[in-house]
Amino acid sequence: MSASDPQQELAGRVVDAMLAADAFSRWLGIKVLVVGPRQASVSMRVRDEMVNGFGVSHGGIVYSLADSALAFASNTHGRVTVSIENSITYPQPVKVGDELVAVAEEESASNRLGYYRVTVRRQDGTVVGLFRGTVYKTRTDFFSREVATESEGT
Repeated sequence: MSASDPQQELAGRVVDAMLAADAFSRWLGIKVLVVGPRQASVSMRVRDEMVNGFGVSHGGIVYSLADSALAFASNTHGRVTVSIENSITYPQPVKVGDELVAVAEEESASNRLGYYRVTVRRQDGTVVGLFRGTVYKTRTDFFSREVATESEGT
């Protein structure tokens, strides 16, 4: 897609705004690598304070990276979208210093629900997280959410 593609431009604007307001993703050290409609790739380096008593990354760190990638990817269409169910599998351990990359892609969607797959790999290409997420698409436009008073049910 070209830089002048309106969907690509919207995706970039949404993710930039989300990251600017997301203190947790910034604390994780997340960097946005690629953004496009219904997809996002992000990275982070595992730090000392992110490991558990066994010397490996706390599962919540890998989960959080994948969850952030899901959030970015699922909001790129410009409607506020929230996670309603997620799961993760950890096929390999993660250690301090590992550089992780999470790639989130929409697998299917309806008007109200989206289903995403996020694969997390460390720097050597080894898969360290397999994340599945289901999101709910609200009726609220991302850039008008400050004034929205929508009350929605599923």
